Amino acid sequence: MSLFKKILIISCISIQFVESKVQDELIFIEKAPKKLSEFGFFKNMSAQIPAEGVLPYDLISPLFSDYTDKLRFIYIPKSKAAKYRSNKVFDFPEGTALIKTFAYLNEHENSEIPAQLLETRLLLKRNGEWINVSYVWDSNQDEAYLTVAGKTISTKFINNNGDYVDVRYRVPNINQCKECHQIDKTITPIGPKLRNLDKEYVYDDGVFNQLAKWHDQGWIDNKFNEVKMINWADESKTVDQRARSYLDINCAHCHIEGGSADTSGLYLDYIEKREINLGIYKKPIATGRGSNNLKYSIVPGNPEESILLYRMKSLDPGVMMPESGRALEHTEAIELIGKWIKNL
Repeated sequence: MSLFKKILIISCISIQFVESKVQDELIFIEKAPKKLSEFGFFKNMSAQIPAEGVLPYDLISPLFSDYTDKLRFIYIPKSKAAKYRSNKVFDFPEGTALIKTFAYLNEHENSEIPAQLLETRLLLKRNGEWINVSYVWDSNQDEAYLTVAGKTISTKFINNNGDYVDVRYRVPNINQCKECHQIDKTITPIGPKLRNLDKEYVYDDGVFNQLAKWHDQGWIDNKFNEVKMINWADESKTVDQRARSYLDINCAHCHIEGGSADTSGLYLDYIEKREINLGIYKKPIATGRGSNNLKYSIVPGNPEESILLYRMKSLDPGVMMPESGRALEHTEAIELIGKWIKNL
């Protein structure tokens, strides 16, 4: 079941559908509207039900953001299409909107707290560039309002074990978004690469492969030959496959040639094969106290001597990796990467 359908089921709100049409002109104006609803991306804001022409999608392996659920949508104007780029995000046309709502769905059977929408981030394609805009949801959960300075939301959620977790969820300011969404000094999406979209999705009209659905929409062609990503949480896959998938989606948007961490020489892209660039016996470059006086990014067989794992565990803002986007340890990932390093 798709995430936006889950939140519809969980929410205890009265659903009221409204006629909604995407306001294309708002994607192109310099000053973003104050309310998310003005774009017309949703028939129902609270239930995250998309308007006509807006398609939900999901990623095989998603980015970690303090255990939030992500509700993703894409809008491509009529008669326009995206171009395939090998091992990169699709080259989307002018007027494209990538819409991502961060939420705690709190869907565990023992949950006594309702679903909570936190923020919705937009990436809008205009004049050949991506523009990032963020909206924070109000307490009534029926509208989200433009934010430039970001916000800290003190809340709680229930995890997969049925435990309640307190969190200070951080909505980034407009400049912090660039820390992750920047390659060759230009803002770019992270997730919608072909290899991370090649999966089935439950749409209103049936279950379809997402790429096939996009092709039917006229958005992409169907001639591809690319390694498919795997879900890092899929325990039926090898530890190596899972670890590489996790590092790709959570680290490689910076740790890639042209990324904001290019000068580190640590490249964690899914298809990277050079051992030194993957961090194996690689000495750190200008990490300061982030290295904890350890010698190498990865020491095969020795997770505790590996800088990469040390920084994943840390919650110190001057040490932790990623530098932003989390206030909690990702326990399952720390276990996975530790096991991966141990097995190298």
